[in-house]
Amino acid sequence: MDRLTFFSFFPPSLSHIMAKKPLLCLLILLAVIAVAGATSSSGAELDYSKLSGIIIPGFASTQLRAWSILDCPYSPLDFNPLDLVWLDTTKLLSAVNCWLKCMVLDPYNQTDHPDCKSRPDIGLSGITELDPGYITGPLSSVWKEWIKWCIEFGIEANAIIAVPYDWRLSPSMLEERDLYFHKLKLTFETAYKLRGGPSLVFAHSLGNHVFRYFLEWLKLEIAPKHYNQWLDQHIHAYFAVGAPLLGAIETIEATLSGFTFGLPISEGTARSMFNSFGSALWMLPFSKYCRTDNKYWKHFYGGRHVGKQTYKCDEQEFQSNFSGWPTKIINIEIPSAKAFDAYPSFSEIPESNLSSMECGLPTQLSFSAREISDGTFFKAIEDYDPDSKRLLHLLQKSYLGDPVLNPLTPWDRPPIKNVFCIYGSDSKTKVGYYFAPSGKPYPDNWIITDVIYEFEGSLMSRSGTLVEGKIGPISGDETVPYLSLSLCKNWLGPKVNITRAPQSEHDGSDVQIKLNVEHHHEEDIVPKMTRLPRVKYITYYEDSESLPGKRTAIWELDKANHRNIVRSPVLMRELWLEMWHDIHPDAKLEFVTKAKRGPLRDEDCYWDYGKARCAWPDYCEYRYVFGDVHLGQSCRLRYTTAEVLSHYL
Repeated sequence: MDRLTFFSFFPPSLSHIMAKKPLLCLLILLAVIAVAGATSSSGAELDYSKLSGIIIPGFASTQLRAWSILDCPYSPLDFNPLDLVWLDTTKLLSAVNCWLKCMVLDPYNQTDHPDCKSRPDIGLSGITELDPGYITGPLSSVWKEWIKWCIEFGIEANAIIAVPYDWRLSPSMLEERDLYFHKLKLTFETAYKLRGGPSLVFAHSLGNHVFRYFLEWLKLEIAPKHYNQWLDQHIHAYFAVGAPLLGAIETIEATLSGFTFGLPISEGTARSMFNSFGSALWMLPFSKYCRTDNKYWKHFYGGRHVGKQTYKCDEQEFQSNFSGWPTKIINIEIPSAKAFDAYPSFSEIPESNLSSMECGLPTQLSFSAREISDGTFFKAIEDYDPDSKRLLHLLQKSYLGDPVLNPLTPWDRPPIKNVFCIYGSDSKTKVGYYFAPSGKPYPDNWIITDVIYEFEGSLMSRSGTLVEGKIGPISGDETVPYLSLSLCKNWLGPKVNITRAPQSEHDGSDVQIKLNVEHHHEEDIVPKMTRLPRVKYITYYEDSESLPGKRTAIWELDKANHRNIVRSPVLMRELWLEMWHDIHPDAKLEFVTKAKRGPLRDEDCYWDYGKARCAWPDYCEYRYVFGDVHLGQSCRLRYTTAEVLSHYL
């Protein structure tokens, strides 16, 4: 029996119908069994899944194409409609000024440069390889391995839907200019009509902020009593991968000194480009103790305006020095009056700002996450940095004053049936910076003098000295600190089942399980489990009892890098097993079993030279096929994928 025939016997939503309508489920099951019997005798194949997968990529993970004609002087390469802009390294190297015209936006109104405009690519091609080519393709590959994995397991072409967006825009401009959230709503509804079932949402990094904004925007489009009904009908599960739930520290670096993304451009050029984007502030770090009342509530009171949007902080914000973060995020020296000549971009400094500067010495200021997200930091350096005024305007207009949602406020659990929060951990991650005047003109007027990292249960500077602060139990994923990634643990209930297992294939001997672990809201939950050296683990936190009819799970993957996690074979394996488990009517557990992990594909089988046989003999066997060039290629699965998957119920 091949994999499609095996899966065709099981309707995708049967396990979820059973909980609410057992009689209806029984009738459907009898009908399916009858059809399956007839199908197996005739040898025909049925579609085994009605689910769709909708992918929302992260920051800088969508191709941008030119939508105008631009003649580049001193270069043989011009920009024509549909030419790659992000990312075409050839044109970037040969005509960087032309390339920048097609990338930058007006920082005040987010319109295109007068000489060139760019728009996001569409479809799967817009998110797989940003810079196609023999050498550049693998380096710029984002979702290609993910798509390849889905195809290998028989997913239909119309079941995988990419929803690229212009990642340079603020959330409100995505809707105003491109009607992105209207289109996203239609995408869910079209997928439901096309496939007959709900969708799975896969969002990475900034894509999670986009999806969060969509859920809030949807409240204005759908009657309140139909909101949850629409979500249940169109979204089966939400996989939040590498979500910066409290923002990302590297946003500060990109804003003040520039982040090149590995491109052959100067940091000053990268800073000017980044600060022209409306999305520049979307991932600013913010306090987990401060919230904003949403303006959309006025629609529940007959259209009357219920008051000005207010920003409120709990007492914990003022009892803590760091807004809940490990340390002060920004420590910056304000230039003295004598050093001011080094800034030819400025004409004068108000005398009031010099009153605290004695003997021409610089003044060092420190800022917490709240003081960054509410604009206090940008106001403090407004007289010393030309970008601050533009960023303050953008912050107030597109974030603090957004009528749908202030994105710089903590998340609550999305009202979706199944929520999986997935992130890497235990890597050296930046949590704070020291900045000082560089003596150069804008955009190179600030330099990073030191960096604070979280790693192995301590805070340390770039020079290796320990730093005082409130450190978490583990560190983040090299890009987003642990505190920001793990905020989704607040979505778990009072009783949590915790499992820790090796990431590699295993027989279950090293699996550790703790059931009904007590968890208090707003507190972290860390299991007291052993770790073997040089073994990468994945830790599962699972709760299916706190919210009736809903499941919440947190997956922590040791050493998984933020940018590469979507290409991780371990993550793809776990996602596939969980999705397959969900649609299977014979599933006995709320979540897929973690008791063992064996090979699922021929590529997972390999040759064990020490034992002179294929590794995992219970799953793999030596089976030569013409064209194999080494022993590992000849190791293949003994059984069909369907038979292998049946062990994980």
